[in-house]
Amino acid sequence: MTTENAPDALVIGAGPAGLMAAEALAQAGHAVMVAEAKPSPARKFLMAGKSGLNLTNAEGLEAFLAAYGAGAAPLHPILTAFGPEAVQDWARGLGQPLFTGSTGRIFPEAMKASPLLRAWLARLDGMGVRIMRRWRWQGWEGDAVLVDTPEGVRRLTPRVCVLACGGASWARLGSDGAWAAPLLDKVAPFQPANMGFAVTWSAHMQRHMGQPVKGIALSAGALTSRGEIVLSRAGIEGGGIYEVSRAMRQGAPLLLDLMPDLSTSDLRQRLSRARGKQSMANHLRKALKWTPEKQALLMEFAQPLPKDLAPLIKALPVTHQGPLPMDQAISTAGGLRWDALDGALMLKDRPGTFAAGEMLDWEAPTGGYLITACLATGRHAGQSAAAWLAR
Repeated sequence: MTTENAPDALVIGAGPAGLMAAEALAQAGHAVMVAEAKPSPARKFLMAGKSGLNLTNAEGLEAFLAAYGAGAAPLHPILTAFGPEAVQDWARGLGQPLFTGSTGRIFPEAMKASPLLRAWLARLDGMGVRIMRRWRWQGWEGDAVLVDTPEGVRRLTPRVCVLACGGASWARLGSDGAWAAPLLDKVAPFQPANMGFAVTWSAHMQRHMGQPVKGIALSAGALTSRGEIVLSRAGIEGGGIYEVSRAMRQGAPLLLDLMPDLSTSDLRQRLSRARGKQSMANHLRKALKWTPEKQALLMEFAQPLPKDLAPLIKALPVTHQGPLPMDQAISTAGGLRWDALDGALMLKDRPGTFAAGEMLDWEAPTGGYLITACLATGRHAGQSAAAWLAR
């Protein structure tokens, strides 16, 4: 194993954060090499776009920042410099027209991630950025960066390095958290984020598996959602549960409001209608005009049924067995701690090495927050590395 001179800048990871760092460095006039462990770049980005690439959100910056919870403070200057408006301009600059959905979420008109990624990779190629596939970062040996390649382990000595290694979910797409080993003393433990929760369903629920439950509200601690959920054989999944998953992970109980557009008194009035010889199930179905899935959830989590059903319909407690496995989560919490970095996202104990993206210790719900912060921190780390080179 020999030591090789690398270009000015080495970026580890070819996801959104790494590619944005590479672009910032190349724009500053530096030769850039990107080491990507997988055979192709941005695999998780492409997977995220399969159901519609939610790039960012149209809400104001302060409301946008609030979605990051404890991570809002360190992210504030980074997202102020490159926030939702800048992300939209960047995507349009790659020839991708956008549209805003009814909830304020912003998507490319093509919906998929692949057209945007192709245009981006073409632009980076034109800037001289080299992407080395199947190159996996192994840590350091003194001042040298160790990279395992198909030709063996290489020792590279770039002038700056940007780590953009992703989180610890969706290992098959490259985010396996293995990068944490050389940085273990600086890493907050990984936890699943934007994940489903395991539920051991009774037999009567089996015919409802795979069905969405719409027109509900969810609450856990201080978090609320009007999103839908999906009943799966593993448990409860979907955008609605993701929005309250942080509080649930921290121990807050999950409550479902099965009829959020009706008050408790409205429900009592409807349920007070004469039942006659109808079964309770038929009485509820006719009085409330709700779906079989809502009825099934009430029967699943509210046995025996109390006489006054209205409060329970407005706040049905859901029994679950905790988060589904971390590798099934959309994203992760934990990662490289902010106190290990300076304001430039440079590791305090390794000058010239910067970090960006989901490997940093922040989390956010789905809705454009994840991709925006990856792009913004990648840009910030790349610009900081370029400034370091300029010294």
